[in-house]
Amino acid sequence: MRPARLSQLIGQSHLVGAKGIIRRAIQQGLVPSMILWGPPGVGKTTIANVIANEVKKPFYTLSAISAGVKEVREVIDRARSNPRSILFIDEIHRFNKAQQDALLGAVEKGIITLIGATTENPSFEVNAALLSRCQVYTLKALSEEELLLMVHQALQEDSDLKTRRITIREHEALFKISGGDGRKLLNLVEVIADTMEGDVEITDEIVMEVAQKHIARYDKSGEQHYDIISAFIKSIRGSDPNAAVYYLARMVEGGEDVKFIARRMVILASEDIGNANPTALIMATNTFQAVNIIGYPEARIILAQCAVYLASSPKSNASYMAIENALAEVQRSGDLPVPLAIRNAPTSLMKKMGYGKDYQYAHSHEGNFVNMEFLPETLEGTKFYEPGNNAREDELRKYLRQRWKEKYGY
Repeated sequence: MRPARLSQLIGQSHLVGAKGIIRRAIQQGLVPSMILWGPPGVGKTTIANVIANEVKKPFYTLSAISAGVKEVREVIDRARSNPRSILFIDEIHRFNKAQQDALLGAVEKGIITLIGATTENPSFEVNAALLSRCQVYTLKALSEEELLLMVHQALQEDSDLKTRRITIREHEALFKISGGDGRKLLNLVEVIADTMEGDVEITDEIVMEVAQKHIARYDKSGEQHYDIISAFIKSIRGSDPNAAVYYLARMVEGGEDVKFIARRMVILASEDIGNANPTALIMATNTFQAVNIIGYPEARIILAQCAVYLASSPKSNASYMAIENALAEVQRSGDLPVPLAIRNAPTSLMKKMGYGKDYQYAHSHEGNFVNMEFLPETLEGTKFYEPGNNAREDELRKYLRQRWKEKYGY
């Protein structure tokens, strides 16, 4: 069912559409090395295959999970006889520095055109030297319209499916279970077709029934780790250390990247615990650093310690909500003028215009506090941060009330 030509691609029109940068590169025969970054099942591997077919170059593929420096060098040696051969590396974020460094010379000399696929931010996971030699293209989640079009195309063009009369009467369950993952969606349709005989009319009820029986088949390619990490995070957020270590064990047993797990805990420590226990962020950050040094199998102990600590901590999303509220206001009101008193005045002209005039230095006042307005005039008194109901933030609420009185209504 995987498209082989540009004309068959669905979605990612900003990259492969009529004016897409990848399409133009293919047409000009000047395909650069690139990193394709996006969620699972949106076309990263497919685009790599299409590029190879369109430019008619040898296509080599490696998985960062199983390949090492030896395999990388073997591909590079084979590619020397046909420069610009395409090397596709799935999950390139799992390559360590030595493995990534092994690619540098070949990419720089044009021996290979590297196409890496990742679900992780390449700024964090791909070393700077390799990243500087690649274009980074972000793939978007597929819309429901694109997903439905993808299914209909498969039903019409797949050698097996087109011999059957398969119609889609309802698609809500298809989309819900596949979660926007095109590969997962097509695998599910294939499972349904294989399960039933004769004509098939796909309904939500049939989808749910088949999915319950065959969940392993369309989840075996690794997408399940998104479900498990979701359960892991929700268990910690829900203050259940038992469930947290269970889902952690599922990930450890499956060989999940320790950095993937630790990074999610760093985010959670700020988003879901925040100032209810500021030490949580320190703990999670140290965990991230520690597991990078230790690695498996001992890293499981450090991950477990942190997961239990976070799950057992008081929770607050007050800081998360504060920035979300502030972002919503910025998007709504735009670039409001900063009050003159707190503007920077690096030149004499700016000083004459009143920049910095009447600014009061907090440390020159009792308690290192001065009651002055810092928000733009139209937002005076606006509250973005509402302290959570926990011991630590009750202290913050008390501190703010002592200084601002009723101004913010804390």
